Amino acid sequence: MGHLKRVRYKNSTRKVGERPGMINVPDDAVKPIIKVYSYNEHELITDEGHDMKVVLDQLKKCTDHTHWIQVKGLGDAKLIADIGTHLKVHSLVLEDIVNTHQRPKFDEYDDYVFSVSRQIYFNKEGELCNYQFSTLVKKNLIISFEETHAEHFEAVKARLSAGKGAIRTAGPGYMCYALSDTIIDTYFVLLAKLGDELDAIEDRLYANADKTIMYDAQQLKRTLIILRRITWPERDKINDILRTENPLVTAEVKMFLRDAYDHCIQVMDLIENYKEIANSVIDLYLSMVSNRMNEIMKVLTIISVIFIPLTFVAGIYGMNFSRVDPITNKQMPDNMPELYSPQGYYYALGGMLLIGLIQVVVFWKKGWFTKL
Repeated sequence: MGHLKRVRYKNSTRKVGERPGMINVPDDAVKPIIKVYSYNEHELITDEGHDMKVVLDQLKKCTDHTHWIQVKGLGDAKLIADIGTHLKVHSLVLEDIVNTHQRPKFDEYDDYVFSVSRQIYFNKEGELCNYQFSTLVKKNLIISFEETHAEHFEAVKARLSAGKGAIRTAGPGYMCYALSDTIIDTYFVLLAKLGDELDAIEDRLYANADKTIMYDAQQLKRTLIILRRITWPERDKINDILRTENPLVTAEVKMFLRDAYDHCIQVMDLIENYKEIANSVIDLYLSMVSNRMNEIMKVLTIISVIFIPLTFVAGIYGMNFSRVDPITNKQMPDNMPELYSPQGYYYALGGMLLIGLIQVVVFWKKGWFTKL
C-alpha cells in the first residue's frame, strides 16, 4: 500500500433555501444500471436493465418471490421519481437517496423502512472513497442504491446463488442485514491496510526519521477520524433497528443484527487504538526532533564555554596599553608588562591551551561528552 492521499469531498447537491423533497442529481452522477434478483427457497431469477420497466416486469412475473433491486448509479432523476411513484416512497426519502451526504441512519414509515450506510474503501490511486449506500425495505422487496458501478457484494450474491443459509428464506430484512454486515466487514479490511501503513511509519521512525513521517501519520490520523465519524452513527443505526418493533425486522434478523453490532464495536475499538498509536508516533517524532535540537545546543554550549575564558584572555592582551607616554616619554611599568616579555606570545598561547584542556577534562569527568 502506498502513501495515503488527501481525502476529497463532493459538494452537496442541495441549494440553500430549496424546497424539501427535490430530486437534484449531480452533473457527474453515474448513469444507473438496475439488477433485479428474485428468489425464494427453490430458485433465483435475475434480470438487468436501465429503467423502471425491468423492475415492474420482474415483480409481475415473480409474484411468490422476494426481490432485491440493486440500483447502481444515481444519474437519472426520472428513475428515482418513478421508483417513488410506483412504490409510494416519500419525497424526503428520495431526496436523501440522491443527496449523498447523509450520515448512517434508520427511518421508519408506514409500510417501509429506510436506512443509510457509508461505503469506505481505497481506490487504485490510494485515495479514500466515501460513498453513500441506501436501502428501502418493503414487504418482500428491498431496493439498494449505490453511487458507482463498482461491485462490493460479490459474497452476498454468491450466497444468494448457492441458496444456503437463511438468505433466501428470511425475507428482505435479512438481505438488508447481509448488505450492511458486508459493508462493516469492509471496514475491517480498510483498517488492516491502515494498520500496515501505521507499522511502516513506525519502522521508518526508528530507522531514519524525517519530517514526512509526521505528515503521513497526520494523514492517517485524519482518515481514522473520518472512519470514526462513520462508525459511531452506524452503531447507533444498528441499535435503532434492534429496538424497532417493525414487522419488517423479524426476531431472526435481530439475532444476526446483534452480531453486526458487535462487529461495529470492534471496528470502533480498532479505530481508537490506531488513533492513539498515530498520536504516539507524532509525539515521538516531535520528541526526537526536540532531543536532537537539545543535543546540538549542548555541543554548541560546550564549545562556547571552552572559548569564553580563551576569548577573555585574548581580549585582555588585545587592549595594548602603552608603556611609554607619547607626550612626556615617561615610562609606565604597570601597563601590561607581559606585552614586552620575549616569550609572552607563547606563554599566552600555552596558558589558553591549558585552560581549554582543564575545561575539557572537567566536562569529561562530569559525563557531558558521553551523553551527547
